[in-house]
Amino acid sequence: MRLSRFLVIGLVICQLGLAFPVIAGPDVRVVGLFKQRVVVLIDGKQRMLAVGQTSPEGVKLLSADSESAVLVVDGVEVRGTLDGRVSARKKSPSAQEVQIRRNNMSMYSTVGSINGLPVSFIVDTGATQIAMNDAQARRLGIDYRVDGEPTAITTASRMERAWAVMLDSVKVGDIALIDVSAVVLEGPQPEQVLLGMSFLSRLEMRNDGQLMTLRRKY
Repeated sequence: MRLSRFLVIGLVICQLGLAFPVIAGPDVRVVGLFKQRVVVLIDGKQRMLAVGQTSPEGVKLLSADSESAVLVVDGVEVRGTLDGRVSARKKSPSAQEVQIRRNNMSMYSTVGSINGLPVSFIVDTGATQIAMNDAQARRLGIDYRVDGEPTAITTASRMERAWAVMLDSVKVGDIALIDVSAVVLEGPQPEQVLLGMSFLSRLEMRNDGQLMTLRRKY
């Protein structure tokens, strides 16, 4: 979904002194905040970013209000608040790992977020993409009929009408990926969001039967 289409309605600007020091990446400093917009200095150059927009330097804004902004800086998701300095240092490879156990229905389930909002996932290696029903999409603010492309999904019983969309960010544990493809199905299925291969294929996966380990590729 491209949230940059949303109308910016906030009028409050907060002048901040928040910096995001990044190893081998741009120096980013938040100097002003609106609802759904942010003013940043990137290596000394001033940029105005709307939600979903990426600067020429590769800094992307995920969300913003009058108190904080969430950006992706050098591939790392960071939040700037009124509390002071925020580090966007990349974590070591060992920290970029998530372990997921089977639930009481023998399915791998976990919690994470889509576009910064909390989501309960069922890991489904048989799903080519992240999949959700239309009610889940509306809760996440995904206007799939406007931003999506009509398509169809083959289920066990029939063909289902669906829309192909692009998610700004998907996060599970410490692993956050940007620009992840997904589908939205009409109706109540799937009951939980399916964490499919559009996310999983970008990671290393290990499964010992009861424990699935996801590790970020380097």
